[in-house]
Amino acid sequence: MSELQLKVLELLKEDARRDAELIATMLGVSLEEVKSAIAELENNHVIVKYATVVNWSKVDDEKVTALIEVQITPERGRGFEGIAERIYLYPEVKSVYLMSGAYDLLVEIEGKNLKEVASFVSNKLSPIDAVLSTKTFFILKKYKQDGIIFEEHEGDHRLMVSP
Repeated sequence: MSELQLKVLELLKEDARRDAELIATMLGVSLEEVKSAIAELENNHVIVKYATVVNWSKVDDEKVTALIEVQITPERGRGFEGIAERIYLYPEVKSVYLMSGAYDLLVEIEGKNLKEVASFVSNKLSPIDAVLSTKTFFILKKYKQDGIIFEEHEGDHRLMVSP
C-alpha cells in the first residue's frame, strides 16, 4: 500500500464525507491521484463501506446492544471460519471477532429490546452444535465509539491555586 493511500485512508476515517478534491488539496497532490487511490482501495476491499456513527441515545428509537462471549469447538479443516460465518450472517449481528483468551468469538448484536437479544442468544446462537457456552453483556451507555466521544464533557471548573 502506498503512502498516499494510507494518508487518504486516515483522512476518510476521520470524515468519510470528505470529497476527493478536498483530500487532494489537503495532501498537496492532484485530484486524479486521489481518485485513483480511492478507486483502488475500494476495488481491493480495503475500503468496504462508508458509514455514519449514530449516538442512539439521542434518538427516540433507542436500540439495545449486547456483547456476547462465545466458546466454540473449531470445525475440522475450517477452524473457526465456518461457525463465525454462520453467526455473522444473522441480520442482528453487527460484528464478530476471533479473540485470544478465555473465549473464542466476541459477537456484537443489536435488538429492539432485551427480550429480542435474549431470544437471539437462546434460539439462534446457543443451539449451534459447536457452541459450548455464551456469556452476554448488555451495553448500558456508550461513551466513545470509533474514536467519537458521544457526551459533551465539561471543562475543568476548578480555580487555579497559586503559591
